[in-house]
Amino acid sequence: MNGNVIPLISEDEIHGTVRELGRQISSEYDGKVLHVVGVLKGAWIFMADLVRRLTIPVKTDFIAVASYGSGTESSGTITLVSDLRDSIEGKEVLLVEDIVDTGLSLQFLLETLWERKPQSLKTCVLLDKPDRHAAEVNIDYLGMTVPDRFLVGYGLDYDEQFRNLPYIGYIELKNHID
Repeated sequence: MNGNVIPLISEDEIHGTVRELGRQISSEYDGKVLHVVGVLKGAWIFMADLVRRLTIPVKTDFIAVASYGSGTESSGTITLVSDLRDSIEGKEVLLVEDIVDTGLSLQFLLETLWERKPQSLKTCVLLDKPDRHAAEVNIDYLGMTVPDRFLVGYGLDYDEQFRNLPYIGYIELKNHID
């Protein structure tokens, strides 16, 4: 990979946002058990921090889709890579996603999960790139709106690299000829 990571969102900003999202979600689901479904692989760090901020009973599960491969642009084709382990029928479900880019993955996941008849299904997204949306998607709990850059860190990756950064940055890829 040719490029450097330029910091965009600090670790402190991320933690403040996650704390506020946890407060909002806990308030809305007070007295209920919330089934939090994380989208792998990008959302696992965000989801781990978020569920630690929730003050309500929580159960967790994961689902995985693929649309990027090793590139920097969505292929537009969404495939289910790994499914939930437990039924969500009749349950309060919160789908946790790291970033909404085109919205196609989130749209696919919402359609897939609604078919399983949850009591409710809401979304919590850390980052949104509204300028890139190709699908209409509803985000119930949004952390931050971000510019149209290729972001890495805090779970976001480029070809499986940079997930471990404690902050979010962007990569300016250098054009090169092989």
